[in-house]
Amino acid sequence: MMSTAKTIDLRSDTVTQPTPAMRDAMMAAPLGDDVFGDDPTVNALQQRIASLLGKEAALFMPSGTQSNLAALMAHCQRGDEYLVGQGAHTYRYEAGGGAVLGSIQPQPITNQPDGSLALADIEAAIKPDDAHFARTRLLCLENTFGGQVLSVAYLRQATDLAHRHGLGTHLDGARLFNAAVALAGGAGGGAADAGAADAVFAMAREMAQLFDSVSVCFSKGLGAPVGSALVGSRELIARAHRVRKMLGGGMRQAGVLAAAALHALEHHVDRLADDHAHARRLADGLRGVAAIASAPAHTNMVFVDLAPGARADAVARLRERGLLCTGLYKLRLVTHLDVSRDQIDRAVQILRDTL
Repeated sequence: MMSTAKTIDLRSDTVTQPTPAMRDAMMAAPLGDDVFGDDPTVNALQQRIASLLGKEAALFMPSGTQSNLAALMAHCQRGDEYLVGQGAHTYRYEAGGGAVLGSIQPQPITNQPDGSLALADIEAAIKPDDAHFARTRLLCLENTFGGQVLSVAYLRQATDLAHRHGLGTHLDGARLFNAAVALAGGAGGGAADAGAADAVFAMAREMAQLFDSVSVCFSKGLGAPVGSALVGSRELIARAHRVRKMLGGGMRQAGVLAAAALHALEHHVDRLADDHAHARRLADGLRGVAAIASAPAHTNMVFVDLAPGARADAVARLRERGLLCTGLYKLRLVTHLDVSRDQIDRAVQILRDTL
């Protein structure tokens, strides 16, 4: 039986509830019909996120999966190929949409321990211009990757390489602002201490400028209930708009959702440093436990390796104690705005007692 104490939900940063202020913003949002392009709140959000990331245009999407798929299909045609990490969300966790719906071949490349793709591996995977091969058209990277942050220097090297070979570039930046907070405030966050949301936005813009398109999620660390945005050139976003319609992503009075995303951009970005601090506290609290090994927390995720054979029932046992997490490959614990420092300390105790 699950503990009667308040459950601590560390399954994902997607489980957050809208704050009272966010709900007020949603209720007050002026609305129109976004399929006709006249929802003023959606238009304001698209202009805002495009401006923040230094792009010409943006498109509001129901989900990050749809945003990434629309990007793939806007960049590539049938028979084209995209280069992607073996563990990347756009390859492993989006149901093969690029191949199934876009007839776009993925070329997976082994991720390095830090989440990057080795530059030599990227270059070796680019196909010659020959009728035997799919046409290599796009490089997809992801930041953050499993909670790890790819540096701006690496992103610049990888995108420069792709562009030299005539490839487009797409960034799955579902947690782009987590990466920006970590980079703007030093390793592991600290942007709130620096007191500079503008520094975080500048860092996000610097990363986005390296890519032809970027997908950003509002319903993960930023705490909105629904939605992502794809940003890029006007021409690319126009192609993505047609794809969004094809995929059933056209929404009508979507401003009620866009208002939550606008509120999140204004009020929930620099507070991501709190989530990073909570993740570090969680990881630090698990050090020295003989049965488990936890990786350092770079942003808001902690991964736990258990002794062989111990993971099979660990998720269920933790749930009984009132701690929710996921455990596909390792135990994953994700901090977010609905988790307090006291809950982190209780989670540490539950993990130590249970595992």
